[in-house]
Amino acid sequence: MNNKNWAVVFLSFALIALVGCGSGENTNSKQDIPTFSLAWSEYPSWSVFGVADLKGILNGKKGELGSVEEKWGVDIVLKEAEYDPCLAMYGAGQCDAVCITNMDILSPSSGRPGVMVLPTSTSFGADACLVTNDIKSVEDLKGKKVFGLEKSVSEYCFVRNLELLNQKEEDYLFSNMDPGAAALAMQQKNQAQEAIVVWNPFVISTLAKRDDVRVLFDSTKIPNEIIDSVVVAKESLEKEGGEAFACAIIDAFYQVNAAIADPQQRDDTLIAIGEKFANVTLKDMEKVVQQTKFYGTADEGEAILTGADLPKIMNRVVDFCTSHGIVDSKPTLVYGSEETDASVRFDASYIQKVKASPLN
Repeated sequence: MNNKNWAVVFLSFALIALVGCGSGENTNSKQDIPTFSLAWSEYPSWSVFGVADLKGILNGKKGELGSVEEKWGVDIVLKEAEYDPCLAMYGAGQCDAVCITNMDILSPSSGRPGVMVLPTSTSFGADACLVTNDIKSVEDLKGKKVFGLEKSVSEYCFVRNLELLNQKEEDYLFSNMDPGAAALAMQQKNQAQEAIVVWNPFVISTLAKRDDVRVLFDSTKIPNEIIDSVVVAKESLEKEGGEAFACAIIDAFYQVNAAIADPQQRDDTLIAIGEKFANVTLKDMEKVVQQTKFYGTADEGEAILTGADLPKIMNRVVDFCTSHGIVDSKPTLVYGSEETDASVRFDASYIQKVKASPLN
């Protein structure tokens, strides 16, 4: 080989080396990194993921990585939508994970088994029955329509409170109405809406606009029964990178919660969540996070998924969903990390992996 050919070969190798060094491992790894998606809607503990995106903890755009995605080696696409479209996306297989309640996951699980990997919060006053001053007690609701979203946590909260008050559900009339429309009608003093069951921010906004409206009862009477969560499809967890995806979502959630717990970062973080959650003020957000209790640490999340109360709660939720036509038949529920053919699995092992991972 003559000197000219050697020079060409040498130059080629030099260019290859230069390109490799210039791009670094991240470019190659980004091309190989598995991509997963999370559908989320505006709700206090789910708006955390929007804040994680703002802070660079996650980067919701495909092909761009936040710090947690780099740590776990996954690319997470955030899909923000209204709650019902998020559920529809999950049921249709158009996302890998969804922010959803423990009640609402039961229906899609018949066609797409899922795993609750992260409980995010519980309603503790965020769901409430609001009444005008004319209604003095629960018995005064007999013969009147109580407006709220049928086959939802609103109706569940209503029925459970009736049970706790030793009332019979059949003596009361729960009438289907969109919570936003029901709240607006009460705020505008429509005479038909003397009683509504809604969730935040409709609870706070309605009470703020009418001095003659009060809370008759709310979800404080049923702690940990309405659980907000992230559920990942079983099939997605079984893909390459599926476990890392679940861990990254959990890690991001707890990092934002650590900022909420930090006095120096709390206000700014709550303001950011408030902007994602119906654009409410800091003052309102302080009340919101009292009424929507975050499971803000790994210990709290693990305790919910491994606690003795969860199977009892879910049995009650399943019975309600079956009796109210939300599901056709009782889904199979299991607790723990053992792989099964269950409709829904409640698995704390992913939280435990995040707890054991190096600090950021």
